[in-house]
Parts: sequence; C-alpha cells; structure tokens
Amino acid sequence: MFHDTVLAVVLAAGSVGLFLYSDSAWLEPGGLPIDGMRGADPFGAVLVALVCAPVAVRRRWPLAGLCAGLVPETLLTALGYGAGAAAVAGLVLLYSVASYRGLAMALGALLLSFLAYALGGAVTPITGRNWSEHLVVLIVLLAVWGAGRSLRLRRAYLEELKDRAARLERASAADTRAARAEERSRIARELHDVVAHHVSVMTVQAAAARRVLASDPDLAREALSAIEHTGRMAMTEMRNIVGVLRTDARAELGPQPGMQDLPALVEQMREAGLATRLSVEGDARPIPAGVDLAAYRLIQEGLTNSLRHAGPGAKAVVTVRHDPRELDVRVEDDGRGAASLSGQPGHGLVGIRERVALYGGILSIGPRPGGGFEVRARFPLKDSP
Repeated sequence: MFHDTVLAVVLAAGSVGLFLYSDSAWLEPGGLPIDGMRGADPFGAVLVALVCAPVAVRRRWPLAGLCAGLVPETLLTALGYGAGAAAVAGLVLLYSVASYRGLAMALGALLLSFLAYALGGAVTPITGRNWSEHLVVLIVLLAVWGAGRSLRLRRAYLEELKDRAARLERASAADTRAARAEERSRIARELHDVVAHHVSVMTVQAAAARRVLASDPDLAREALSAIEHTGRMAMTEMRNIVGVLRTDARAELGPQPGMQDLPALVEQMREAGLATRLSVEGDARPIPAGVDLAAYRLIQEGLTNSLRHAGPGAKAVVTVRHDPRELDVRVEDDGRGAASLSGQPGHGLVGIRERVALYGGILSIGPRPGGGFEVRARFPLKDSP
C-alpha cells in the first residue's frame, strides 16, 4: 500500500541518517565508547535500510515482512552495530502481525522476535549490558504485541456489531414484508367476502325484478328497493375496509360483523330468494373476536354459494352449536350441490380455509349424502371457561 511504502521510506531514511551521523548515540553516559561497539559504515547502513524495507508490505504480508526484517536486524546486533531507530521497524512489523493475523500466527511472530533478540544478544561482541536492559526490551515487545491484538479484537468486535445490525435490519425488513403480505391477504379476504356476498344477492334480486317487471310492478319495485339497500350496505362495508389503506384520512371505524348479525344475514338471504332457516343449539357464550368474525364469514360464504349454485327452490339451513370447548357452524342446502360447481375452488372458499386454519379449526366442504352441499367448520374455544 502507498501509505506503508511511504512509512518504510521515512523509517529507512531516518534510521540510516541516525546510524551514520549520530556517533554520540553509541557512547556510554560518561562519554566513553561502548565496549565492542562497531562504528558506522556503508555495510551497516545497508543492513539498517534492509530492516526498514519490509514495512512497505506490513499489511499484505506481515509475517513474511517480520521474518525478512529480523534477519538484517539480528545481523546488526551479531556484528556489533547499533540498530538505533531501525528497531522501530521491527516493532511496527510485530504490531502488524498481531493486528492483522490470527492468534496462532501472532504468537509465532512474538516467539520469533524473542528468539531473534536472544540469538543476537548471545553472539554480539558488545559487552556491559545487564539484565534490566533485556527485561525492558522484552516488556516493549510484549506491549507492542498486546496493542496489536487489542486492535484486532476491537476491529473484530466492531465488525460483529455491524454484521449483527445488518442481520437485524434484514430480519426486520423480512418481518415487515410478511406483515404487509398478511395484511394484504386479510384485506383481500374481507373485500371478497363483502363484494361476493352482496353482489350475488343483488344479481339474484335483479334477475327476479326483470322477470316480474311487466307482470307484477309492485314486486319488481320491492326487489329494486332491496337491491338499493344491499348496494348501500356493500358500499358502507367496502368504505370501512378501504379506509384503513388511506394515509391522509381516518378510516370510518365500526364493529366487524359477528354471530349476533346472523338473523339479519338470514333475513337478507330470504329476501334474495333463498329459503333460509337459522338453528342455534346450546347456550351462547362469549366467543373470541377473531373466531366470531371467521364463523360469520364462513356462514356468509356458504349462503352466498347456495344462493348462486343451489338452483331455484332450494332451501338452506344454518346450524350453530355452542359447546363448552368448541363452536360448530354448518351451512347446508338441498340444491344441485357439487354438480353445479366446476373448475378450481373460488377465492371465497380459499379464504375460508385460511380463516379456519388460522384459528386451529377443522373445515369440511363437499356434497351431502342425500343431495345438496355442505360447508362446516369446528373452532376450538381454548379460552372458554
């Protein structure tokens, strides 16, 4: 890297300059030359430069650079030269190995530094050094190595924090997408239930009005009034559902339909031409809101299918049985049954399956043994007393 090359050049220039021109650095405190110290010469200057050169590759090949730098540094000591500022290059390389490589390689680099220092000290002609000087060198090597390891651990910790934050962000985005998909599915089910039911009722009533328009205007007028009333109800429910999608206006909030609205639903189906009877068994008890809405939508979808497919003169029976631990709802008719259905199941039945499965219920849809069609679901009431 460019910065490492610049650092290597600066270290080499400074170390060679001090080696050649600072003779006072090799004097004892009393001003006498150190015993065994070899004077500066071009060969020693080359060795000093070679000690600093590997700094240029300290990040790319830190261990190789350290080994390459320890060889001339050990020669300097073994031949009696003073390493001077060139020793800083060795510390930089040791720090780089500890900072950029794993623990095993970093420990190997520290051991190599100890061995090189011990080897140079064992064969050097320089005398007069005591154990305190060696201890200081060992402490400096350990401190530099520890600083490099500390930086590596801190860098790894920060990377882990960044990675964890990225994973949490991705998980949050996935949860948001799942929540949006679930909400879209819920709204689609609600829209289908509202539109399919009311439009089916309006279609049947419009067909009846057309047939009696000339022969019985009063009956046709009643059918048209029922169509108008059903259309207004459909628009009101759709406005409530679509209102939650608006960001610039508050939705018109209102209670969701439930089992308490079954008499009105049955009466509506009678007015549409489907003879419908409601049978309630057992003692009514509080039902969870989700189950209440799901059961109502199931009955609504079942009656809508009976109105559309059972044929003229068909009768439908809605049975609601309240058990202590279960809510059993059933819609059955005596019409044409499965013979009138073809192709894949409609979106309404798919939505009903999803609703029942959401609350752990059991759904059965199919023709009755004696003719007709049946839609039945049993919802567990786990929270019931």
